[in-house]
Amino acid sequence: MEFRESAARIGDELIAFRRRLHQRPEVGLHLPETQAAVLAALDGLPLEVSTGRALSSVVAVLRGASSGRSVLLRGDMDALPVTERTGLPYASTVPGTMHACGHDLHTAILVGAARLLSAVRDQLAGDVIFMFQPGEEGPGGAEPMLAEGVLSAAGDPPIAAYCLHVAAVFPRGLFFGRRGVFGAAHDTCKVRVRGRGGHGSTPFRARDPIPAACEMVLALQTMVTRGFDVFDPVVLTIGQFHAGTVDNVIPDTAEFAASLRSFSAPAREKLVRRTAEVVRGIAAAHDLEVDVDFERGYPAVVNDDTEADFAAATAAEIFGEQRYQWLLNPKTGSEDMSFVLEKVPGAYLNLGACPPDRDPATAPSNHSADALFDDAVVPDGSALLAELAFRRLRR
Repeated sequence: MEFRESAARIGDELIAFRRRLHQRPEVGLHLPETQAAVLAALDGLPLEVSTGRALSSVVAVLRGASSGRSVLLRGDMDALPVTERTGLPYASTVPGTMHACGHDLHTAILVGAARLLSAVRDQLAGDVIFMFQPGEEGPGGAEPMLAEGVLSAAGDPPIAAYCLHVAAVFPRGLFFGRRGVFGAAHDTCKVRVRGRGGHGSTPFRARDPIPAACEMVLALQTMVTRGFDVFDPVVLTIGQFHAGTVDNVIPDTAEFAASLRSFSAPAREKLVRRTAEVVRGIAAAHDLEVDVDFERGYPAVVNDDTEADFAAATAAEIFGEQRYQWLLNPKTGSEDMSFVLEKVPGAYLNLGACPPDRDPATAPSNHSADALFDDAVVPDGSALLAELAFRRLRR
């Protein structure tokens, strides 16, 4: 089945839908306007539609000519707490909120796939589950949707799962994939160093937490470079550091937070363990107390080798071999599609969406207030997801 021409015919409608979503972004697990827009876009299609109980998700099931197995297609819907600076005529009208990661394109792509597959329902060799997910940027919407039964929406668990993620720094229209690990696991570490405050002129009468916290930050960077195999790497970034209120007062506490990323389960567990050991050791050396708290995030995104090969072959056949490339290395970003791929073999792909008048090497990246995504890629994204579901059910 060739969906590319059909997608092109509805392309203008899908792009207009994406731009409406872009103007009204919502953050987190509760996206009432976005959910309502998706439900309206799906209205009239032969779908069994349900909404989430604990979050603003939408699950739509398309029943094919034969039943007994299904494929899942996923698109995330949430935005980021970022103030948009693009100057687009359809820029966000919600202060402090922006679709800076392209999830508005993902939602439009999945709506397009639903329309394309609904049109050939009588030729489908199984069912298709459309998973419209909030909260990917945090606190994580995939796990609640799994708990609410998205994998059993059509009956038995799906035989495969696929999704696309647009990238503002990849050439427009180019699909990227990878066998095995595609993206990193992500955890957060929050450290609170507790000392005793005092006057800045007499630090010996206090127990200053700031130098110890600074030493921890530097020691953690050294730990990464000296304690982990370069061929099973980890990334540790301190994104927050807070201490004190005025220059001549030693505070009682100093706090910082770190982002921890890893690509294998052993490295992930070691990174958590060693981070705690390093900060506790330094605190003890300075006669200070320390609280170390970890928030477990998303596991690594791991593609099934067979499904990754299938997705690559399908993209190359439909769009030409020049439109597909294999990623040499995993990406250090994280994604909660990983929870789905832990349970269902599948493939996570990137789709380049850098506008043609920009250089992908210097264009603002996803999550930037200046990020631009060329929504001309939406119809092709819909066509690929539809082809993957259609062909996989027949395989």
